[in-house]
Amino acid sequence: MSIRVANGHAGQPASSPSAPAPSVERMALIGPAQPRADVQVRFPTGEILQGPPGTTLEEFACVANTDPAQPIVAALVEGELQELSLPVYRDLEVSWVDMSSQDGMRIYRRSLTCLLATAVSELHPGVRVYVDYSMTYGGLFCHLGRPTPLTPAELAALEARMHALVDADLPIQRLELPIEQAIAEFQGRGDQEKASLLAAAAASGKREVAIYQLNAYRNHFHGYMTPNAGYLRWFSLIPYPPGFVLHYPRRQSPTQLGPFQDVPRLGQVFQEYRDWLRRIGVDNLPALNRTIEDGRIREVVLVSEALHEQRIAAIAGVIARHSDQIGVVLIAGPSSSGKTTFARRLAVQLLANGLQPVALGLDNWFVDRQHTPRDAEGNPDFEALQAIDLALFNQQLNQLMAGHTVTLPHFNFITGQREPGETLAITPQHVILIEGIHGLNPDLAPQAPADRIFRIYISALTQLNLDRHNRVSTTDTRMLRRIVRDAARRGYSATDTIGRWPSVQRGEWQWIFPFQENADVMFNSALAYELAVLRPLAEPLLLQVEPDTPERVEADRLLSLLRWFTPISAELVPDNSILREFIGGSIMEDFTPWKRRQNDRVTG
Repeated sequence: MSIRVANGHAGQPASSPSAPAPSVERMALIGPAQPRADVQVRFPTGEILQGPPGTTLEEFACVANTDPAQPIVAALVEGELQELSLPVYRDLEVSWVDMSSQDGMRIYRRSLTCLLATAVSELHPGVRVYVDYSMTYGGLFCHLGRPTPLTPAELAALEARMHALVDADLPIQRLELPIEQAIAEFQGRGDQEKASLLAAAAASGKREVAIYQLNAYRNHFHGYMTPNAGYLRWFSLIPYPPGFVLHYPRRQSPTQLGPFQDVPRLGQVFQEYRDWLRRIGVDNLPALNRTIEDGRIREVVLVSEALHEQRIAAIAGVIARHSDQIGVVLIAGPSSSGKTTFARRLAVQLLANGLQPVALGLDNWFVDRQHTPRDAEGNPDFEALQAIDLALFNQQLNQLMAGHTVTLPHFNFITGQREPGETLAITPQHVILIEGIHGLNPDLAPQAPADRIFRIYISALTQLNLDRHNRVSTTDTRMLRRIVRDAARRGYSATDTIGRWPSVQRGEWQWIFPFQENADVMFNSALAYELAVLRPLAEPLLLQVEPDTPERVEADRLLSLLRWFTPISAELVPDNSILREFIGGSIMEDFTPWKRRQNDRVTG
């Protein structure tokens, strides 16, 4: 059978019903082969579509997309991510990428950013929009480069203009320009930030760059786009002084714009770090690359590390000033945040304040393995809160804070059983430090006195973006840290780490992020210079990922991000840096003061 498809996009009515329509045909899966002049796209299900040479992936997607709740926004073509605007001139193996996937949602967010920048350029000529950071639950904090924020009327007009561009279904055109021509174009319009970014890419050998155009607006965006503005139907603009939030769906329900969930404390940390980067003159990647070229990167390293030490000392100071009340410090954060090194550096500062830190591992309160809860696939779920013997944990925590001697458990990971561990009693000079993913969950220690527990959230809250439109996500920074650490310390390949990452993220979204605002204090473990250090360490690992695998798609994306950064030597990194936890050579690795001070009442 033959299905005529107009030049619309996936799952939506054609925007120009009278336009010439290519013919896309679903092929029978059995029967004799017939001579043909058309090209075919084949899917993992065995289905085949065919159409005239030059038919775009978008036109094939119009036929293939049968679920309007999962809009197709891109495709994997023989293992490589491609935009839907790609014309097909030969037979191809294709898998669709929809908005329920991470790649699909990245494309949607990036295209929304282009839509926003276009509307700002039309309503506020000469004013630039800045996309600063993620609000965790389907939102990007944005602001305009002017002294006063948008009024409610201006924000409403901006949102209305964005929706009008969507309704007009205007194309988002991709133009491949010689990089020198693009640099000259940005210099001509006074956009030195973008010109500097591309100049660094040109110096590293890049010859062409993608420029996207929507209506009369054109700019460079790092990564792929939807082919039309008509895909971008689900968004809103929410006032959030001094800027606003670009609110979009989460990929679990990509066509439903859920309620906005504010994370004010996290936002404050991002804004404080952004202001600090501006004070030291490294507020974007081109500025960082210039410090490397000018030989000033050591200064950036030292000042970045000094900020970490200053913040850790301040946290220790708060604990010390309330040491008559605080008995337990719970530390939580997502994977590769640097929790271990942070806890040890905090211990140093507590010692400097006259306190005696005692570290306890939450894993030792695991239930015996046969009692571990199961996940949806029936596998042991060691990240579930119920994997911990909460009753015993609360009982012993209260006993310790009351000054009693307690024999702690020790979990034997070989036998999967709990065994008797060390015997411990603490004095008023002791502070218990417990690091674990459930540290901010109020259900972890509901029986302990709330006023005696101090909670710390730690994450690498990246604020150094490529430029005002192109963010570097916190998740990418953490994943690159983990890829380097896993290869050096755990014997895992980049393929292994990338393959496990979705499972890691599921645990974070379930057990960490919902509770991050419960923290008494947040610590940002990001370092302005770290991706420049990680680039030469991560690149060879990522290049070893096999082609035509899902992990290679992610590896290529990370490689394209790293190539914007001018690399620097790991020798510049101080030996007590949080970054050393991932690249090796940390002086904090064997630092265990709670086992070395003879006046501690701790026995084995």
